[in-house]
Amino acid sequence: MPIRYPATTDLLGAHVSTQGGLVTAWHRGVTIGANSLAIFSKNSNQWAAKPLSPEDVASFREARAASKIGPVIAHASYLINLAAPQDELWQKSIAAMVVELERASLLGLDGVVLHPGAHVGEGIDKGIDRIARALDEVHARTPGCDVPILLETSAGQGSSLGCTFAELGRMLALVSESGRLGVCFDTCHVFASGYDIRTADGWSATIDEMLASIPLERVGAFHLNDSKRELGSRVDRHEHIGKGHIGTDAFGFLLNDSRFDGIPKVLETPKPTEFDADIENLRTLRAMMGRAKGEPKVKGQRSKQAGRPGAKGQMPEQAGVEAKGGKKAKAGPKKPRRVAAKDR
Repeated sequence: MPIRYPATTDLLGAHVSTQGGLVTAWHRGVTIGANSLAIFSKNSNQWAAKPLSPEDVASFREARAASKIGPVIAHASYLINLAAPQDELWQKSIAAMVVELERASLLGLDGVVLHPGAHVGEGIDKGIDRIARALDEVHARTPGCDVPILLETSAGQGSSLGCTFAELGRMLALVSESGRLGVCFDTCHVFASGYDIRTADGWSATIDEMLASIPLERVGAFHLNDSKRELGSRVDRHEHIGKGHIGTDAFGFLLNDSRFDGIPKVLETPKPTEFDADIENLRTLRAMMGRAKGEPKVKGQRSKQAGRPGAKGQMPEQAGVEAKGGKKAKAGPKKPRRVAAKDR
């Protein structure tokens, strides 16, 4: 089950580089003022991974404790396709996902974000079934692992699966150990797949649709990205916060929705320079907290952000903390246009 951290901080952060070693992620996180992080635990465009040494693991965990940054999630390799119709690639993807979970467990990470996969012409139903059977195999090979896999919302490019909440909900329902799964909500991907989150009504309708298929407690992370392309484009192109077609209001709705307190929210925006863009985007997001345009502050939302939570292992109370404000949002108008299954 995805972990909820105590809702005493904004849990905003960014995906940071690990060039120079995994341990360097913590210095980068502190530099940008992050309260959460996302990393690759290995090269994202290679199948092979150099094994983690005991020294690697110890230095990573020590640096985490010193940083006082809260949750950290990994992003799985882009090569993995658990919906692949070819058995060789499917088996290779399963093995690679096992390695991702094993590394995350050694490092003490809070989740591994995964693109569910693409059916490559075999159809949505077959693709979803293939993903579910692959996840069952991954779980069977990693007994006792407490790091959840977070299935990421898709922009709907090509035959990629998970561009509707209903598709993600079907994946969760078909996996035997579904308690080991969660969802990562990517704002750019959701918008590109056809959900209009730019207005209060659109945000409410989108979250209503999500909660109809995915329990609130399964929402384990957010990727915060504006979109270079228009609503329903099905094109995955990230932009700086407020500089794309989504604009700023949607991020205000998200940040002031107390149902999502205690959940890490990380940037994946462009980095023309290593630190400046993340610092500016985090400043933009934090300025929105407590004043979502056109909406009163969500009941129960904190008015001040307290200090950062301790590193994992310093907060025994974190596991089992429930997200607040689980009341269902008021229904808005009809849901935004979405990609039809027949088109994919």
